[in-house]
Amino acid sequence: MHHSLLLILSFAVGIMVVIQGGLNAKLGVMLQNPLLATSTALTMSACFTLIAVWLSVKQFPSVSQLKAIPIYLWFTGAVFSFIAVTLFYYLIPKLGISTAVSFGLFGQIIFSTVAAYYGWFGLPIEPIDLKKLIGVAAMIIGIILIKY
Repeated sequence: MHHSLLLILSFAVGIMVVIQGGLNAKLGVMLQNPLLATSTALTMSACFTLIAVWLSVKQFPSVSQLKAIPIYLWFTGAVFSFIAVTLFYYLIPKLGISTAVSFGLFGQIIFSTVAAYYGWFGLPIEPIDLKKLIGVAAMIIGIILIKY
């Protein structure tokens, strides 16, 4: 896929995160419990994912491929997803969507820069240079200006 299209899709994901966060936080308020909103959202996400798998996967992994996957990879991403989604639904009604998303983005920028620098999670190493530092600083300043 062309790099420009990938960047556009990344931008669209950011929009979708805000939309789903706002809608599901509202669901949590109406249900009077962010955990109920999380369970609803993740259950429905699992249903949509299973439909997409059914429509798109031509061949499933072999038993030997499945056995080669470290046990922690089967659940740790899901734990972080559960915590992040639940906290998002809890925080948005209390902080407002702009503040919650902006500070979430702040955490993402800082952590992703460090993770990319060290190549954590087996992903490509991305060096930190002056241009990247200025960009990160500008984004952080922008996020702070959004709130204060």
